[in-house]
Amino acid sequence: MFSKILIANRGEIAVRIIKTCRRLGIATVVVYSEADADSMAVEMADETVFIGPAPAAQSYLVADKIVDACRQTGAEAVHPGFGFLSENAGFAKRLAAEGIVFIGPNPHAIEAMGDKIESKKFATRAGVSVVPGHVGEIDDTAHAIKISEDIGYPVMIKASAGGGGKGIRVAWNQKDVEEGFPAVRAEAKASFGDDRIFIEKFIESPRHIEIQVLGDKHGNVVHLFERECSIQRRNQKVIEEAPSPLLDETTRAAMGAQAVALAKAVNYDSAGTVEFVAGQDKSFFFLEMNTRLQVEHPVTELITGVDLVEQMIRSAYGEKLAFGQKDLKINGWAMESRIYAEDPYRGFLPSIGRLVRYSPPVEGEVDGGIVRNDAGVREGDEISMFYDPMISKLSTWGETRIAAIDVMGRALEDFHIEGLGQNIPFLAAVMDQARFRSGVLSTNYIKDEFPEGFVGVPPTDYQRDLMSAVACAMHRIVTARSAPQLVRDEWVVIAGQDKR
Repeated sequence: MFSKILIANRGEIAVRIIKTCRRLGIATVVVYSEADADSMAVEMADETVFIGPAPAAQSYLVADKIVDACRQTGAEAVHPGFGFLSENAGFAKRLAAEGIVFIGPNPHAIEAMGDKIESKKFATRAGVSVVPGHVGEIDDTAHAIKISEDIGYPVMIKASAGGGGKGIRVAWNQKDVEEGFPAVRAEAKASFGDDRIFIEKFIESPRHIEIQVLGDKHGNVVHLFERECSIQRRNQKVIEEAPSPLLDETTRAAMGAQAVALAKAVNYDSAGTVEFVAGQDKSFFFLEMNTRLQVEHPVTELITGVDLVEQMIRSAYGEKLAFGQKDLKINGWAMESRIYAEDPYRGFLPSIGRLVRYSPPVEGEVDGGIVRNDAGVREGDEISMFYDPMISKLSTWGETRIAAIDVMGRALEDFHIEGLGQNIPFLAAVMDQARFRSGVLSTNYIKDEFPEGFVGVPPTDYQRDLMSAVACAMHRIVTARSAPQLVRDEWVVIAGQDKR
């Protein structure tokens, strides 16, 4: 096994990787920018290397600095986490040339799946269901209009190199294509340096379901079931769960088999995720493959008991998977809420600043369930403008879906943050909604349920009772302070022991 691993990332995912490495007895090196000099990851790592200014383009995205850090510390392998260089095939090749192991898939798989046009071609050849559309580059707006009309509206205009919710527009008619195609092309060029576009059929009232796959360097690939990621805002996931309330065993097996087939087609040898768009009728179509660890991986770990970071490390070291598909079972249900530094009452505007108070719920077994909080911050830390505004990922497990939701609801109530705006009130409101609890979801959920934005929700019967009880208790406390004898006399009468 590796004796020392460098983590080319920051925040909660760096902390997450350190925890697994500690359990495996592997020393860790964390690289850090100026903004992260006092971070939790830097505090926890065995060694640290400073790599430059706060902007990622001058630090975390500079491959030369990561390689130099490996040389300085003698790290044998690099775990890229997610984001930054995690899906950069050139970086994986560079590490290999330097004799350093990349803890992720082989460069061929990254290249094949990183290009959304090419990935659809691979999927088609592997027998995977793909969304009807034009698999190939589009010349100009006129060409885009013709393709859209051939497919049939509505269509989705997408950047080939897109990700993170960027480079996507839905077109319901020709005018939308005329306006949307050049806009997506410009955004793709600015965000990814690649202005290639493709168009596919837009599935109305869709659900976003993804399959976790895991492979080794010996040709073995398994899937670890699905995650439902339909609760999204501006194409960015907000709440995820595993398994999906939509799927039955037959559909789950079919999606899993297609995900494995695609992974095998590109000799996939690490953790990865095959994403599908699903109709309410359980039809499903391939979207893309993410060749890295996903942000929402904790829910899969909670229902399977498999540490995905550990499996990535073992696979990179050359070990065979220690289990087969038949050994994997779904145990219970898991939820994940992304705690973001944003103000839900003001259109989810980003909110940066210092965590004056940061008091997460107690982790571990709680009320028959499990609470897990993946975070890379502490009280007093700052949420910087330079990086993603996610504060932490709160995950819960229960024996049933409703049990997992209820544990999440209580955990959110016990999560206290002050000093900046955060979306906990919004997440808690969703957990209480009848529609969410019923499992009738779609990627339009937030837009449908909060058309005017989030302004709070009426209290539930339980919350009214709780507020009434608290009000009565506070009244009694105030009365006791002003007239203690009166309150004592009242309690004596209530107890049936009137001795006055």
